Amino acid sequence: MTRPTTILYFAWLRERTGVAQEEIVLPESVRTVSALVDLLAARGAGHAAAFSNRRTVRCAVNQEFADPSAPVGPGDEVAFFPPVTGG
Repeated sequence: MTRPTTILYFAWLRERTGVAQEEIVLPESVRTVSALVDLLAARGAGHAAAFSNRRTVRCAVNQEFADPSAPVGPGDEVAFFPPVTGG
């Protein structure tokens, strides 16, 4: 059995999707962060709103910053969050 991928949403992404976390089994066609975002954006209006401007969304795969071409797979933890600034 294929292990699910854990998806975490933070800040306004959580508000727009309506969930803080979900687990999904990735289809074979989803092997990058970009393909995962495409899949998630198609899940419904809230998810589409969360990913409507992808330049404002950051990602981490297994707690490491990741760009859209980064690989994702079964059992990974993928977090989406807004840009973080410090001072």
